Amino acid sequence: MRRLLVKVTCGADDPERCNQAFTVAATAAASGADVGLWLTGEAAWFAVPGRAEEFSLPLAMPLADLLGTVLASGQVTLCTQCADRRGITAADVLGGVRIAGAAVFAEEVLGEGVQALVY
Repeated sequence: MRRLLVKVTCGADDPERCNQAFTVAATAAASGADVGLWLTGEAAWFAVPGRAEEFSLPLAMPLADLLGTVLASGQVTLCTQCADRRGITAADVLGGVRIAGAAVFAEEVLGEGVQALVY
């Protein structure tokens, strides 16, 4: 099974698109795929404890549960610039979330057999 990278660029400002990205990432991770979830733009806030729990979308799986699934079996990355713009530091994020920039994203997305989705 090839690696799946999901980059989510929105948050509560576009709840359906945001939840779809997390749902795809969590579903792939739960099925055994090697998943990387990149939190960028307004999605950067979901790297901070308690923020995913505040997100609500009717008839959707709770975002905190979806994020937990990816954290348990995949890799969650917070964009460096997105974190900096929001004043989020490594001390502020959930355990298991790494902070990395465009060079790491480019390296990962250009890997052999990688499928990237951007929401």
